Amino acid sequence: MLKSIDPASGRELATFDEADEAAVEAAIARAWDVRLGWRDAGIEHRSRLLKDVAGVLRADKARYASILTSEMGKPIVEAEGEVEKCAWTAGWIGDNAARLLADEPIESTATQSYVRYQPLGVVLAVMPWNFPFWQAFRAGLPALAAGNVMLLKHASNVPQSALAIEEVFREAGVPDGVFQTLLIGSAAVERIISDRRVAGVTLTGSEAAGAHVAATAGKALKKSVLELGGSDPFIVLADADVAAAATVACRARNQNNGQSCIAAKRFIVVEDVADEFEKHFVGAVAALKVGDPMDRGNQVGPLARPDLIDALERQVKESVGMGARVLTGGKRLEESGNYYAPTVLGGVSSKMPVFKEETFGPVAAVIRVKDEEEALQVANNSDFGLGSSIWTRDIDKARRLAERVEAGLVFVNGMVASDARLPFGGVKKSGYGRELSEFGIKEFVNIQTVWIGPAKN
Repeated sequence: MLKSIDPASGRELATFDEADEAAVEAAIARAWDVRLGWRDAGIEHRSRLLKDVAGVLRADKARYASILTSEMGKPIVEAEGEVEKCAWTAGWIGDNAARLLADEPIESTATQSYVRYQPLGVVLAVMPWNFPFWQAFRAGLPALAAGNVMLLKHASNVPQSALAIEEVFREAGVPDGVFQTLLIGSAAVERIISDRRVAGVTLTGSEAAGAHVAATAGKALKKSVLELGGSDPFIVLADADVAAAATVACRARNQNNGQSCIAAKRFIVVEDVADEFEKHFVGAVAALKVGDPMDRGNQVGPLARPDLIDALERQVKESVGMGARVLTGGKRLEESGNYYAPTVLGGVSSKMPVFKEETFGPVAAVIRVKDEEEALQVANNSDFGLGSSIWTRDIDKARRLAERVEAGLVFVNGMVASDARLPFGGVKKSGYGRELSEFGIKEFVNIQTVWIGPAKN
């Protein structure tokens, strides 16, 4: 049984029976049967349908946004932004897929030779709850454009979102079987990956889930893409615009109620400007309005599940016990729902949980360093390597430092974000492979060499 529960009140919204083995088998068989038709429909046809997906999303944006907010607690304004981002990305991929997937001529010994991009077939997407629409569309749109078909196993606490996503594709005219939602638990994933008709798997989620999926895919010799956790460094150098950095830092840590893999989490500040940064940062965080996520005036809502607030509370308490100082927040809020006060901790060291672990909620860790070299060492002292930010007025310096940052994304004087035009993904325990851009659209394809003779002399 899958349950949809409002994290702002704890009220049960809906329940759904899990798909049994027969239903899963039928879905895999349907995907297998339609894969060649979808491939052979051609890139122009697929692109037109993806642009129709954008239209469906925009036409019913308010309803889709309300599903996201009621099911996982994100502020309604951010939920509307998430739906719009999915629509924009569908339109961009629809406009650019043919160019990104065009045959590429290559000089060789052949009279003619080129590389073409051939879809792999059926792809399983295992997606998380924190951006219920965006994560699924981010993985699904490029794969579908390339001619693959997709099975979605969404997080068990967002079943209404999962069904709504399938509805979007159906309403846009995408043929039955090309995109299917499976209401299943995690236990069913291994069997689906192992099925010979499934060509690959993409997962966004935890390090543990990624390791399990990667092992299963590897055993079956299947392609996999993993986008896992992050403990993103936000580096503020002595020559930064400190007030601007602190303003962005507040949003970068607390967007989506702090529940984002690319949220800034470790704020690494050169000592010369640390007092000034903390003053601006703490003031901005303390001023955030927390409450009912359906209220358009609130900026931070509840965490998605009770266990998440338990984990965050443990990380903060243990870190404070090791010497961290609470500069603001640091506690659960008394109202009903999974609310935790937006928090800034000072005096953080590398041995504390808020430094070593991914914090998935509105808690920021401030670490003081003596100079940019120590800042870089602290930034790279992490098992994760997803996003990062560098704040400085010296762009040449930023370029030099970016070359040494161990992360898939480096943003200079800006907040880390995903963009359909840019590749998205990480290194180390943040995963492998890329989503979006020309790199993401080619993850689930056969890069096929075509050589036409006779050979040239």
